[in-house]
Amino acid sequence: MTFDQRLADAARLVEARLAGMLDGAAAQGVPPRLIAALRHATLGGGKRLRPFLVLESAGLFDVAPQDALPAAAAVECLHCYSLAHDDLPAMDNDDMRRGQPTVHKAFDQWTAILVGDALQAAAFMELARPQAHADASVRNELVAGLAKAAGLGGLIGGQYLDLEADKLGLPATPSVAHIERLQAMKTGALIGFACEAGAILGRAAPDVRRALMVYAERLGAAFQIADDLLDAEGDAAAMGKAARKDAGKATLVALLGLPAARARLATLEAEALAALAPFGAKADGLRAAAQFVVRREK
Repeated sequence: MTFDQRLADAARLVEARLAGMLDGAAAQGVPPRLIAALRHATLGGGKRLRPFLVLESAGLFDVAPQDALPAAAAVECLHCYSLAHDDLPAMDNDDMRRGQPTVHKAFDQWTAILVGDALQAAAFMELARPQAHADASVRNELVAGLAKAAGLGGLIGGQYLDLEADKLGLPATPSVAHIERLQAMKTGALIGFACEAGAILGRAAPDVRRALMVYAERLGAAFQIADDLLDAEGDAAAMGKAARKDAGKATLVALLGLPAARARLATLEAEALAALAPFGAKADGLRAAAQFVVRREK
């Protein structure tokens, strides 16, 4: 099976899980317009890379896709929440996402805020359910891991540093270390948890988990550089969102220039692939994911 097929299969599984969650919410009397906005934010778009990483990482430890699906759906809920909020006028002020209007453009700002809030809560609800894992201690570790990735030391803290640089110009001259820290928090933390969740579900030994987390760290850094290169060079129609939005922002592309950023990206790809050596052929999907991240066009 090719990588594209594996990614599409994972996307179908996650899409069905998300649709089922929203159908259940609708049956419980959630306002129809809110359900419509939630569907707009979560269904019918996106690569589903983060849930793919959950499923593939879990597979390293012989955890079946269906058994890892609640964790994969939780990660995607958290990711979609972050997009709904990031796109708001007060933050990144984007009109297009995944080839369609952003939530606040398709509906309104207050709905987009509540959609994000609802998806964040739904992520933790998914991990707290017995279906996420029969062992409550494993569920607890999943909940704590996602909270860490999403919180002050992860996505939220990184987004604040990004906006602080964009809105306030702080720091005036960002260093490579500052940008790498910002991006490791904003982008890398959730990608890291996606891989870590598979190891938690599989009850991996600490040394094995460390090897997987080296891969995840390099992948997260590569993802952000590739994203910044796309913003600088990519086609908005192909990407399904605005290009040239990051001009003047604190990015490695802006600080180092295009050739050095591409060289850094190649190094990160090589290091990510090397980290997977202990897992043999079981990690072929994760290897292909690293290559996809580096070479993607949208």
